[in-house]
Amino acid sequence: MKKKLVSIIMGSDSDLDVVKESCEVLDSFDVIYELDIVSAHRTPAKMYAYGLALKKKKVQVIICAAGGSAHLPGMIASLTTIPVIGLPIKTKSMNGLDSLLSIVQMPPGIPVATVAVNGAKNAALLAIQILSLHDDLLEKKITKYKNNLKKLVDSKSSNLLKVGYKKYKV
Repeated sequence: MKKKLVSIIMGSDSDLDVVKESCEVLDSFDVIYELDIVSAHRTPAKMYAYGLALKKKKVQVIICAAGGSAHLPGMIASLTTIPVIGLPIKTKSMNGLDSLLSIVQMPPGIPVATVAVNGAKNAALLAIQILSLHDDLLEKKITKYKNNLKKLVDSKSSNLLKVGYKKYKV
């Protein structure tokens, strides 16, 4: 069995609609990951054991999705030295601002990289960029991905300049 390079955990199964975008990006780059539900508030013993076991499993990057009070990313970051990427989930009451602020306002010594609210694709891409520091194949794949983004924007720019804004189709 191959080692899982990325661990993706979410505080609730209601986060899966967003988190699946991270899975899809990691799948497209052939990055092996694990996915689980670990609640900082409802399963604290599981969270503690899970966080401590990540090093033994050779996980290299962790994506933690959480909404509301969003303690999961910070709590996991407090248990390991593995880089943690916080993925704030949009909430009904505050549109994810509560999640974002809970994740980004970590105390000194417990860093959590944080992406945009529902920014699952960027969470996965950041994980890939971290992994690519020691993986030449992934570095080539992420470089190609970014070059394709540039080509796409250049194509749209050329089209806009050619047809003008009135005829441009978005």
